[in-house]
Amino acid sequence: MSRIAIAYLAVAAALQAGVQLDGERRRWEPVTLTFDGPQASESGDPNPFRDFRLTVTFEHDASGRSLTAPGYFAADGKAGESSAEGGNQWRVHFAPPLEGEWHWTASLRAGIDVALSGDPGAGKAVPLDPSRGSFTASAGTGKGMLEYVGGHYLRWAGTGEYYLKGGADSPENFLAYADFDQTFDKDADSGSYKKVGPFIHKYQPHVRDWKQGDPSWKGGKGKGIIGALNYLASKGANSVYFLTYNLDGGDGRDTWMWSSPDVRDRFDVSKLDQWEIVFRHMDRLGIMLHVVTQETENDGNLGGGYGLNPIRKLYLRELAARYSHHAALIWNLGEENDTPDADRKQIAAYIRSQDAYRHPITVHTHNNRALTTYTRLLGNPNFEATSIQGSMRNYHREALILRARSAEAGRKWAIFGDEQQTASKGVVPDADDPGHDEPRIHALWGNLMGGGAGVEWYFGSNYAHMDINCEDFRSRDILWGQTRHALDFFRTHLRFWEMTPRDEMILSGAMGRVFAQGDQTIAVQLPAGGETRLQLAKGSYRVKWFDPRKGGALVKGSKEMVEGPGEVSIGLPPGDTDRDWVALLDRKE
Repeated sequence: MSRIAIAYLAVAAALQAGVQLDGERRRWEPVTLTFDGPQASESGDPNPFRDFRLTVTFEHDASGRSLTAPGYFAADGKAGESSAEGGNQWRVHFAPPLEGEWHWTASLRAGIDVALSGDPGAGKAVPLDPSRGSFTASAGTGKGMLEYVGGHYLRWAGTGEYYLKGGADSPENFLAYADFDQTFDKDADSGSYKKVGPFIHKYQPHVRDWKQGDPSWKGGKGKGIIGALNYLASKGANSVYFLTYNLDGGDGRDTWMWSSPDVRDRFDVSKLDQWEIVFRHMDRLGIMLHVVTQETENDGNLGGGYGLNPIRKLYLRELAARYSHHAALIWNLGEENDTPDADRKQIAAYIRSQDAYRHPITVHTHNNRALTTYTRLLGNPNFEATSIQGSMRNYHREALILRARSAEAGRKWAIFGDEQQTASKGVVPDADDPGHDEPRIHALWGNLMGGGAGVEWYFGSNYAHMDINCEDFRSRDILWGQTRHALDFFRTHLRFWEMTPRDEMILSGAMGRVFAQGDQTIAVQLPAGGETRLQLAKGSYRVKWFDPRKGGALVKGSKEMVEGPGEVSIGLPPGDTDRDWVALLDRKE
């Protein structure tokens, strides 16, 4: 009998009975089951990450619906506070999608590389006591899970609201934060960001944004990153893009899940518990987790190849086990990704097999390659969105084309713009560009008026608080306000999920973009102001104007009413007629 086999028998004999169930026990709210199981450690033998596999199946009495969630090794069960590397606690999270009675059945298997096997009978059964149980989920109180529902916009399951994104694409190494265990800059010679030098985030300017009652760990750690999220949420931001792996040549080389930067099959339990504290706060704030699993430099490095090799498989399983229960999450296969399409499809299918909630999956493009990157992924059942890097002036056109192409392929995508070029500039601080005309007019409104689902903002490398060393999100305070104005307009005045781009309605006059709900509600963006003429159907249309720079209520312009059918001038906005405005036309019955 091998040394590892003997170890399996020893840990199985030493089991302590018990399971702890934590959580609100409400629909969509995470319930956590923590089992007494085999004693293990991050560096121990057998490897608790490769050589054990915990899964729990949850069955709903009334509907017969069944979901299986992967579990993980949790050391002493409180590693975020204790920094423990060993213990006998094994854990699974579950966010019940329905209220009512749920029965669960737990399975813990042991064997060499059993975590990598899709065979339910692989390895040997390790007894858990209890291995079965139940709980009742009451009605949910929040927005619920953010879901793909077959259209061009994601939707909150609890409220039925459709989602428009306005968030932060920078810093990409958001999780390279000093208060997380074993987090440091492994190599200051960090690719295209050599000039930054040794650096780890502290988010000191946002400590003041932390509030009494907010989470922290280990005697007050975490206030900077929690405060940063509070600030973003206060400005209406609802998404944060972050890498979970940027070693092996990536910019920063400061973010990883493993127990050390030189290991790839053992995870840092306490660090990942601390990430979970932050992610739960994001849930409370309504901020989507945009989980970017690697940089372009890592495409072929993790496990020594592009495809679904054992190391990449183990990594993705741990991500799904620990974080797929979060209400708002999108999986991104990689920044500036060069993985072959066949491998992308295989990797996406594996993520979907581990994520019981079918969170949307995307992949980030290289600069201005969106129209070619997605060609062979459109229509695939495991992709639901774009993650576009490119020129801001291309955002509108790319939204129009990819929205149409995805619909033609039989699976409508949400069209997101996630990085603005050039890389050295992106979106600059308010101090350098207080107007933010180009990002507002062409990236934000260009995407939305093309039927896109929103943007995240990238901070260029030649400016303060950039994509690696951003410490203060207030550096773009004006931009956050302009982003909120756009999203508020769409949410308040438009049934945008029922609307389509109709730029062809503009017949002459000032250049513009049109987004319309049939002939009933018509939004017209005029990037440079002026007067334009539309092809209108028969009827009387009320005309009001919205200021995308300052927000606020709709206001009257030079014409209150226009009459169709035919080519009709909609008049002029109420002031600053050479600046960007948005007209809203509503047809009176």
